[in-house]
Amino acid sequence: MSSLFLRTLRDDPADAEVPSHKLLVRAGYVRRVAPGIYSWLPLGKMVLENVAKIVREEMNRMGGQEVLFPALLPREYYEATGRWTEYGDTLFRLQDRKGADYLLGPTHEELFTDMVKSEYSSYKDYPVTLYQIQTKYRDEARPRAGILRGREFLMKDSYSFDLDDDGLKRSYEQHRETYIRTFDRLGITYKIVFATSGAMGGSASEEFLAPTPTGEDTFVACHSCGYAANAEAVVTPAPAVRPYDDLPALQVLDTPDTPTIDTLVSYVNEHHGLSITAADTLKNVVVKVSTPGSDKVETLVIGVPGDREVDFKRLEASLAPGEPAIFEAADFAKHPGLVRGYIGPQVLRELGIRYLVDPRVVTGTSWVTGANEPGKHAANVVAGRDFTPDGTIEAAEVRAGDPCPRCGAELSIDRGIEIGHIFQLGRKYADAAGLDALGPDGKPIRVTMGSYGIGVSRAVAVIAEQAHDALGLVWPREVAPADVHIVGTGKENQVEAALELGAELESRGLRVLVDDRPQVSPGVKFKDAELLGLPTIVVVGRGLSQGVVELRDRVTGEKQEIPLAEAADRVLAAVNA
Repeated sequence: MSSLFLRTLRDDPADAEVPSHKLLVRAGYVRRVAPGIYSWLPLGKMVLENVAKIVREEMNRMGGQEVLFPALLPREYYEATGRWTEYGDTLFRLQDRKGADYLLGPTHEELFTDMVKSEYSSYKDYPVTLYQIQTKYRDEARPRAGILRGREFLMKDSYSFDLDDDGLKRSYEQHRETYIRTFDRLGITYKIVFATSGAMGGSASEEFLAPTPTGEDTFVACHSCGYAANAEAVVTPAPAVRPYDDLPALQVLDTPDTPTIDTLVSYVNEHHGLSITAADTLKNVVVKVSTPGSDKVETLVIGVPGDREVDFKRLEASLAPGEPAIFEAADFAKHPGLVRGYIGPQVLRELGIRYLVDPRVVTGTSWVTGANEPGKHAANVVAGRDFTPDGTIEAAEVRAGDPCPRCGAELSIDRGIEIGHIFQLGRKYADAAGLDALGPDGKPIRVTMGSYGIGVSRAVAVIAEQAHDALGLVWPREVAPADVHIVGTGKENQVEAALELGAELESRGLRVLVDDRPQVSPGVKFKDAELLGLPTIVVVGRGLSQGVVELRDRVTGEKQEIPLAEAADRVLAAVNA
């Protein structure tokens, strides 16, 4: 360590919010360059390469073949699939000296598709799976949490190419099994959940999430049947349609100063003799939806039960590639038919405004909602009689205790970090590129694709999130920068003995880090050893005069004195245990 490019820090960085960010910076694994952009120092680069090595080994084991594309890409590839505009502000766009448009690649479906089209032409060439491990770029609006949500990151992306849907399903399952092996080797605790495809397109989609309180993704789980889904992909069970012939007629109520659901419920129960809760009201939220690449902006009203908020991430997923934004005062001024705080669905059709409702709003359900006049609401507003929605939308927040869409049992809610995502893309990109294989009958077969990603640099942060304690990092052995951290506490003979033991262990195939730093106190060396988080620590200190050293297990905290003469054998046994 006396020659290692490393400086540990005593205090957490001021901008750090999560444990991985704090510890990776303090332990000298990464350093911030700009928001969402980090440099990897020697120990951090070792961990990053170890993670990439495991990913690469498992992809090769599956039969994947590695390629490498440029990060700087011409516009035309993304123009052909519409993603030059669909990606919106997420793309880093630039021009060369001749004014030609380029981007820094956020993902490479288009390039993979074009490569296969240019190289393969016959059905005999398929199936094939190609992958790369490469730096990607996304202009995150709010980069945070160190390398967990950066603007530059290392990612493994792979693509399967098959002749039919059955082949695609086999490739998808192969990747799923490969991901399970990969994350097991990385020592990550994870959950596989149903997900949405978003701008990627496609049908079947699953995420691998690492449960942690600091995660940005919310997911649900059913402990009865095993169902799990990202909150954006949760399907709301719809109640049965109800008859409404005997329901009372719509009634307009005076409800002054009741622009919120809470004030409305309180007022109508007290002044109009009703006995309702927020769940009996219909909340109508107005949004404006823009389409990337178009000047058109649609006014859209979303109806959800009044005891629920609109979850904007679910709304965005449901409307993708459309981009929703909240209706503001200036927007209401342009639409006088929409009375802010008192909007009801009864007039939306005549106003030419599309109305999408939560799946719980079925024909025959009766609601208290806005009457489209200031200070007035309407009771007994019945779906299918007094208004007809234009469709349903998954936009309401998901809560613990909601029914599982598969078995009806209660759902639990947790938070996690996305570490992998697998998609059955289908033919979206093959259609755009005209990717066909000539079949045995001489007729073209349109190829179908799958897309599969692993956040390699993000996995480093995820491991740090899950594998740390109050003292510092605790790396799983396969990803640690070394197997053994030997601490020579200070005296010359102790440092010499530490170096000799390190040389012997290296000759026997172990990766070793020796703290031989002069003029560094034993206390600082001990703290650094715990902070750096190598799985096995050997302390060559005061016991050396009695011919013993201390062997520590960083994971369990177990300590034992062992004879120096047996140290190499004992350490080797501990490492291989």
